[in-house]
Amino acid sequence: MPGTMPTASASATAFWATPSTECPASGVRISSPGTSAAMGLRALGLELVNCGTKPYRLDGYPVLRLFDGDGDPIPVRVVDGAKEITSGFDDPPRPLTLRPGERAGAAVLWRNLVTDSTVVATNGERLEVAPAVGVPAQVVGLDGPIDLGNTGRIGVSAWKKRAPDPAPTPTRPDSPVPSRSAPGSPVPLP
Repeated sequence: MPGTMPTASASATAFWATPSTECPASGVRISSPGTSAAMGLRALGLELVNCGTKPYRLDGYPVLRLFDGDGDPIPVRVVDGAKEITSGFDDPPRPLTLRPGERAGAAVLWRNLVTDSTVVATNGERLEVAPAVGVPAQVVGLDGPIDLGNTGRIGVSAWKKRAPDPAPTPTRPDSPVPSRSAPGSPVPLP
């Protein structure tokens, strides 16, 4: 899978560094708005922003790499869509082009499920995501572990173009505060 594997000479500080908010040389930055969890089903949102100056083409699924707390890769089967995890998550990929400032989203889905008491449950502590096969991966910040149980699999949706963020509401100059005085009276009412 794409991405850079940590080497014995890589420092723990560099490996566990906080994801960058700078725009990488690729012109796209990947982040996560957080995880939603209910009844053992987990969903982690991914957001890719074209922070560069040129259009960026996507067609397919994010490429995921998961690591444990020691920085070792976790052998996990990545399922395109979520056929083996849940339903309603399997829209096929469509080619899309992001202009500078535009966004695409995807979701990572898994179950915290222990199906075999002889197999140790797995927690992913670091996630690397590449926009596509053969493209450098980026560290995505997690708001908690990816607690796979012992299923050994994780699903990922295809990239989809996101609607632009709503325009910020313009600020208005301070409006005059209505008077609390009686009409024709110079003294405010209590």
